[in-house]
Amino acid sequence: MNYLNILITKILKLLPKWFAKPFARPYVAGETIEEVTAKIKSLNGKGFLATVDILGEHTKSEREAQRVTEQYCLLYDEISRKNLECSVSVKPSHIGLDISTALIMKNISAILDKAVNTNNFLRIDMESSKSTDQTIQIYQYFRKKYSNIGTVLQSYLLRTQTDIDQLSELESNIRICKGIYNEPQKIAFKSRDDIRNNYILFAKKMARNNHFCAYATHDQELIEDLLNWISKENISKDLFEFQCLYGVPMQGRLEELIKKGIKVRIYVPFGPDWYDYSMRRLNENPKIIKYVLGNLFKND
Repeated sequence: MNYLNILITKILKLLPKWFAKPFARPYVAGETIEEVTAKIKSLNGKGFLATVDILGEHTKSEREAQRVTEQYCLLYDEISRKNLECSVSVKPSHIGLDISTALIMKNISAILDKAVNTNNFLRIDMESSKSTDQTIQIYQYFRKKYSNIGTVLQSYLLRTQTDIDQLSELESNIRICKGIYNEPQKIAFKSRDDIRNNYILFAKKMARNNHFCAYATHDQELIEDLLNWISKENISKDLFEFQCLYGVPMQGRLEELIKKGIKVRIYVPFGPDWYDYSMRRLNENPKIIKYVLGNLFKND
């Protein structure tokens, strides 16, 4: 990131949210269910699968957690009604994890029942290490009752190898990502190579266990390494898919994967709570600043 991009990103955080909205647009698929389902339909038309997430986290009230839960159930109905190739991802803290165990269990149960009724799937997202134990325990509990559920593990956490071993008994469906939260060195790898090597190790372990794994990454080198291993070991295409965030430029790599018959799923976030998520994406990919500015000021 050059100094100009750093400066612009910092300035954006000081300005009113409406000013930052054009910079958020590439990463957020609207604020309403109608908007996001239209974007998902477009992605499906290009051969992509999707998973949809309502933006927000760390809900403070039981009423708000219930409202978000109802929105997720409505999402399943709309996905089914519009015949979209799209699953659902949910952050536990968005539907009550910080409030009480009873509340989060009740809300996930309601969402899972709706997923079953609409022949769909739920992925429980992983947040910071503060909630890793709880998230895994929730997943273990529901996986024993439901087959249409998965979770996420992060390759930068030292504990993840043990977690994969522990979850192997459940025929788990896992999304592997590197991890984005700023965790202390005593619990997380900091070296890029360590994180990447761990990622590949976990992918191989999932394949050996004959369990489905979603490879969530924008790292082109890592994607190439995974593809080489998949080809060499003749890993079944039924055991994996690649996943990427909506709006992150991938220079045509995703389309190449689809042409090879490999499943690619786009993580599609939406909702009125778009600001914090968008600022994180801008920090990771500041080139979008130049792109948006160019479109704001170009002549038609």
